[in-house]
Amino acid sequence: MYKKPWKTMSTVALVATLVLTTGCTSEKSSEQEQQASKEVTNASVKVPVTDYTFDTAGNMFAYAEFELSGEPLVEGLGLDLDVLDPKKIDFPTKFDYTAGIESYEYSEEAMYEVVEKSGLGLHLINGPVVKELAEKQGKESHELLGERFYTLADAVGYPREEIFRNMFPTFIEYAKGDPHYIQEVDTSNYASGEGNTYVPQYQVNFQSLRWDRNKMDKVLNPAAYGGTFLKQALWAGDFMSGFHTVDSEEELEGETSTDDRDENIALGVSSADGMQGAILVEEMWNKLNYVRNHLFYSVNDNGLSAASVGSQYDPSKGYVYLPHTIQVKEDENSEVPNAESLQVKDASSMLTDQWLMLWPSSEFFGMTDQRPENKNVAPSFQALFDSDPYPAAPNVNLDTRAENDVLVNDPYSVNRDVLLHVFKNIDAMHFNEGEGAFVAEHNGKEQGNYVDTFNAGYTMESLRIFQRAIDGLPVGYANAEDAEGLNTAEGKRAIELIKKQADFIIDKLMTDSGLVAKGYTFGKGADEETTLNAQVGAVRGLTAAYLATKDEKYRQAARTVYEAMDETLWDSKAKAYETMKGEMKYDPFTAGGVAAVLRVAIQNLSNVEGDEKQTESLEMETIISRYVDFYETVIDGPDLEQGMQASEFWDTGDFYMEGDESGNTDGDQVPQTQAGHGKYGIAPILVPVEVKK
Repeated sequence: MYKKPWKTMSTVALVATLVLTTGCTSEKSSEQEQQASKEVTNASVKVPVTDYTFDTAGNMFAYAEFELSGEPLVEGLGLDLDVLDPKKIDFPTKFDYTAGIESYEYSEEAMYEVVEKSGLGLHLINGPVVKELAEKQGKESHELLGERFYTLADAVGYPREEIFRNMFPTFIEYAKGDPHYIQEVDTSNYASGEGNTYVPQYQVNFQSLRWDRNKMDKVLNPAAYGGTFLKQALWAGDFMSGFHTVDSEEELEGETSTDDRDENIALGVSSADGMQGAILVEEMWNKLNYVRNHLFYSVNDNGLSAASVGSQYDPSKGYVYLPHTIQVKEDENSEVPNAESLQVKDASSMLTDQWLMLWPSSEFFGMTDQRPENKNVAPSFQALFDSDPYPAAPNVNLDTRAENDVLVNDPYSVNRDVLLHVFKNIDAMHFNEGEGAFVAEHNGKEQGNYVDTFNAGYTMESLRIFQRAIDGLPVGYANAEDAEGLNTAEGKRAIELIKKQADFIIDKLMTDSGLVAKGYTFGKGADEETTLNAQVGAVRGLTAAYLATKDEKYRQAARTVYEAMDETLWDSKAKAYETMKGEMKYDPFTAGGVAAVLRVAIQNLSNVEGDEKQTESLEMETIISRYVDFYETVIDGPDLEQGMQASEFWDTGDFYMEGDESGNTDGDQVPQTQAGHGKYGIAPILVPVEVKK
């Protein structure tokens, strides 16, 4: 995918970006007119923030869906991404700008807040791979990590001297935190551009962007570190999906896995994106080793345990799974904290946790896959994991035999171990074969009896990505492309599970109105309540079933639910969906689900020739209008103090200019980071809101 110049993070490129922005907001009158017009557009509603607690799982999930509903969506519709420009608001259309700039860039920046800036987790200096390499080389961990970053910079052609300062890279992330900054954000001039624009210090030095460690919920929850893993895997997959020339930054698709041996060809679609992608891979590699070696719970041992080789794991001999919550007691090093001890607080297996680990580990499997029979792996991915800069998997882990697989720590092997444990546990612990549905909870001894529609639907989508990855089909932004698969036993089982859950939704959860119930209790029946989340989950799951099986009945069922959702829950005055009867309360999970459903409606469910019933709600124009209204009302909100997106900066149009202390130079409804929601501002993340007419 083409990378715009404002994705570039280096000093030189940032200054170059500022040259491009000259005059973007030089006329204050036009700014004020623009802001006023947007406020009038949203004058019929208020969208106050209801809670400032940062929910890692919900935010990272939502931003993953925002990412997929951003550039990949509009490019798939035929937009030339070269025309997108953060200074040209609503150009070439409001939809293109909202998706290609706002949705996409909000998604990227929020990830960096969590994994590089805030400190919301344990520092990468203490990552298990970093520590192991340091011990082998007789070095301190901080010295080894510094050298690793230099190695990664060299591999992607990025200047060593331009690596960000005072980063806080994490190898595992906490469940919750307070996103308000605890000191004045350093917006002083780091580098001047033409006119009165400049690069603020905080964009290259992250010291002033820390969150309050005393207000962090220092709990390891699979949905939280898994949701972050999902963001990391999707962005790394994009950033490392090609090569580039060192001298001219020309993106190259790549022909072979050895292209980067040419001195003028480096890993990554650009040097800056390559650097970020490599850092993300470094974080994921350490995360996976920590998860596999420390965070699984053994029923037989009644406590935390290391997981075994994933291909050899047999749940019938005793569950080894990811428990819901583990409390961390940190050591006394506040600068680069590590875990002093871990204590299981809730040993239950929650379906939300499991699918939010299955999805990202499937995405990462698609990147790291080195099986010789898989012919669909990008040459750049093969080059990334060929021993430099990341170790290759041993041959015994790449053949078709499970009995000779070994426990090692390379990215492919450790990820496969985690992936197959999670997949097998979803099947063994959460799927009720008799009912044909996934239950929301398992206490380690027995299944629960409740099916939550939202989580069942997203489990189906995660299984679809798993099936594609394990069968060697493209994932990431190309997760719907056709290719020749490997037809593995695991892939066949995944499709079987998807089909059974899809049939359960149609037979047991759909009501006469076309809406689906919130959930279902075995022995009692479907809930009377219908919620927006339930509709979102059903549409996501049924669409996944259609894409995985090509069975048109699942597409038609998804269209039926979407149509009922749009006709029943859309409030035309508020320009938002009711989340339940009489309420419009949005949290990040709901927001991410809505963004996803609008995307799949555009891509897969909209009216096409041959559809017998062609309703207005499924006309492309209607769906796109819902997308724009949803982001305008719920995400951006009617003014600077309202809406889910708490703040923003330059890559969504809020450039810094000398003499302008408005904290909102693009005149929209989202403030700059230092200007929003608190004494020192707030991170660019999502907060819960309630839409009120």
